[in-house]
Amino acid sequence: MDCWGTFFLCLCFMTSQSETAETSQEPLLWMEKLEVMARSHNSTSLADQQRKARKGFLKEVSTKLDQKESLIRGLECKLLNASFRGSNLTLQTPTIQSLIFKLGCNFAGLSLSSATMKGVPQVSHAMQFPAELTQDACRDSPRELRLICIYFFTDYFFQNTNSSLLNNYVLGAQLGHGHVSNLSEPINISFWHNQSLEGYTVTCVFWKEGASEHYWGLWSPEGCRTEKPSPSQVLCRCNHLSYFAVLMQLSPAPVPGELLAPLTYISLVGCSISVVASLLSILLHCQARKQGDSITRIHMNLHASVLLLNVAFLLSPALAMPPASGAACTAVAAILHFALLSCLTWMAIEGFNLYLLLGRVYNIYIRRYLLKLCAVGWGVPALLVLFLLAVKNSVYGPHAIPLSDSQGNGTGFQNMSICWVRNPWVHNILVMGYGGLTSLFNLVVLVWALRVLHRLRAQDKVPNTRACRDIFTVLGLTVLLGTTWALAFFSFGVFLLPQLFLFTTFNSLYGFFLFLWFCSQRCRSEAEVEAEMEAFSSSQTMQ
Repeated sequence: MDCWGTFFLCLCFMTSQSETAETSQEPLLWMEKLEVMARSHNSTSLADQQRKARKGFLKEVSTKLDQKESLIRGLECKLLNASFRGSNLTLQTPTIQSLIFKLGCNFAGLSLSSATMKGVPQVSHAMQFPAELTQDACRDSPRELRLICIYFFTDYFFQNTNSSLLNNYVLGAQLGHGHVSNLSEPINISFWHNQSLEGYTVTCVFWKEGASEHYWGLWSPEGCRTEKPSPSQVLCRCNHLSYFAVLMQLSPAPVPGELLAPLTYISLVGCSISVVASLLSILLHCQARKQGDSITRIHMNLHASVLLLNVAFLLSPALAMPPASGAACTAVAAILHFALLSCLTWMAIEGFNLYLLLGRVYNIYIRRYLLKLCAVGWGVPALLVLFLLAVKNSVYGPHAIPLSDSQGNGTGFQNMSICWVRNPWVHNILVMGYGGLTSLFNLVVLVWALRVLHRLRAQDKVPNTRACRDIFTVLGLTVLLGTTWALAFFSFGVFLLPQLFLFTTFNSLYGFFLFLWFCSQRCRSEAEVEAEMEAFSSSQTMQ
């Protein structure tokens, strides 16, 4: 009887071992399916797929993309349900590696590194998970949890951008409990490259599923912060679990890292002063609104746009960091772009109004003139921004500013992020192009106005003192309302460093300069009124 019992126990043990081995091999078979798919389509690039879509093969391409998603979803399900002995299991094919971990509610954190993994490509990577990872799951229902990590050493399954991925690596992680997000302590994902990454803009991104019409997802930087502890390392600090990668773009003129602190200080101080100055200008105008004419109201609209621009700029860096939501960063980026376009438009309106004053001395009355100018100054920028948001709101969001480490020590080297325009085409057309046309228009108006005043002075149509005063007025109005913005087009070569400081200084104090000009104009008009009153009193006394 004892022999039969022992035989039965052995048979049960062998059967359970066989079932365990079978269930643990299912994820490996699924990984091999992915391998076959990647190899069979290795010669077909994303551009080829897009050309096929344009030629009428859209259904075929869509089917392949759906197949990618279903295969990855199937692999995740197999890994979460796999049976194995011990606390962890590692499975690997040539370009895919999967790891499964059994976690308890006493989870104290986990660090994974490619240095301790066999068969991993030479370029290393690492992931570090905080103890907070399992807190929500254990709070709901304490039980054994599964953490799966899937490493793709190919970007075939996540192609949707013209930017290249660092090492073509995609590192993913998922907790069996469900979606993990808004962690107070971030998940650290490190990528190493065998060469220096200086001269490249690197951005940590995650795969945002369902965010694209043509693919099963797209890369998004929401919830991730990019750092560069060394020239060859990228550290991603993200507050959620997903598939992570590093986007690389060639950056021909990165900002020197050691200049970040002084430039930031100048921007903060200058913009803060401009905010106060713009508020004072608007309050002074409201106090004396009965004395204001259309010219003064145009100036106040410019002050209002400058005020909005400075406030949005000061909020932009803070909302680009992980604690802030992606929607808040998108909203601030859109407001910042709207404020810049409004400011540039009101600059052009100032130049146009100056042309009317000097070129058309008579018959310059235009019905509802100010209302029409407001429709252009505020309406046109609003329509442009709303159109971009309606077509593709991902044009706004966290934008990484590349920093170069000229000292070569590799410390404190990271990309600074602000909420701004992310699409290069939108930036080139509706930022650089729009600003270039505005600056060029104001420069032409300035040169023309100076020639008109010089001609009037030569003909003795006005006194010399009045002509000089008019020249000062034109310089104070037109130069400060457009010329300094032209410095943005000198950010190359030997001009980069002086351009950075000049552009930052002049344009951060832009509102303050406008306030000084407003005060000088107000003092001059008051002096002219007093002089006219004295002349009138003298004439009355002589009579």
